[in-house]
Parts: sequence; structure tokens; C-alpha cells
Amino acid sequence: MIQNIWAVGRNYADHAKELGNDVPAEPMLFLKAGSSATLAAKEIHLPEWAGEIHHEVELALQFDENLQIDEACIALDLTERNKQNQLKSKGHPWTLAKSFKQSCPLSSFFAVGDLEELKNLEIILKINGEIRQKGNTAHMIFGYEKLIDFVRQHFPVVPGDLLLTGTPAGVGPIRSGDILEAEITGKTKHTWIVR
Repeated sequence: MIQNIWAVGRNYADHAKELGNDVPAEPMLFLKAGSSATLAAKEIHLPEWAGEIHHEVELALQFDENLQIDEACIALDLTERNKQNQLKSKGHPWTLAKSFKQSCPLSSFFAVGDLEELKNLEIILKINGEIRQKGNTAHMIFGYEKLIDFVRQHFPVVPGDLLLTGTPAGVGPIRSGDILEAEITGKTKHTWIVR
């Protein structure tokens, strides 16, 4: 069971720049409810109240019973961008923009023997056959060890929690009927249709 999703913002410099944000000096974390995750579903259902939902493809790590990483998967950190921008401009929390129902679709998990095997992987998201996001985990500002240590030090992490490690540049809107194909090269891939 996933209780918490600890999500890292602005962990790829190009993504921070595309949204007009500064690159952080230390990991920037926000929380998504564990109940917002859907595991290996085939469909993404957009909330009726949403204006513009953006895709953010990421590598997600899962904590085991010893709070070490033993599994990983692809995650989509879905974001209601209009609501996020509106709330940020007022200095308000933007939970509504990040933690709505089904806002964290996941692929199936794959085993992780050593974090080294995750340090030079391509992350790709195609929408309707066109590449929209493509990045490499080697370009993360904060590496896995730093992120894991930071989260365990500052937050009440429990077994089963996820750590979303950030998204590369290229985020943008998704619409009903879109077909999303996400891949972490050599590890896993998953396809969703947006409803």
C-alpha cells in the first residue's frame, strides 16, 4: 500500500527553466496523497472540474520495509497547471493542482538491485506517437542518494512510500482520447489512454 508520494520538483534544470522557475539549492519536495496513485491501469480519467492537465513523466522509487529502495516504476505526476499557477501567484499551497484523484498513474514495478543501474537511463513520453518528453536520469540536479537521504531525514517515510525523482523538460497538456506511451529504456514501459 502506498501511503505517501514524496515528489521532487525542479530536479531537471531545463524543466525549471521552461516554467520560469529558479533551480533550487536543495531538493524541493511536495506531497501527493498515496491514494492518488493508480497501479498499471490502462486509462487515465481526468477530473471534470479541471481546466488544463499537464503530463510530467518521472522515475519513481519505492521504499521497502527497511526504507531502502528495492523497486521502481514510471510515474506520471499529473498537474492542473492553471490551478497551480493561480495558487502559486497568491502564495497558497497547490495541493489541489497536484493531488486530485488518479493524479499519479504508475506502470508496473521493476526490481532495483543497486541505485547505480538507474543513473543513466532515458525517460521518454510519447503522446499519440510523438515524443513530448525525453530526458536522462544522469541530468538530475540532485542524485538518488541525496534525494533519499533528504526525504528520510525530513519526513515520516514509511514502507511502500514512493519518491518521484523529477521530470525532464517538455511538459504540456493532455486531452481526452490521447494515447500516452511512457518508457524507461531497458526497464519498463506503459501505455494509457486518456478519458
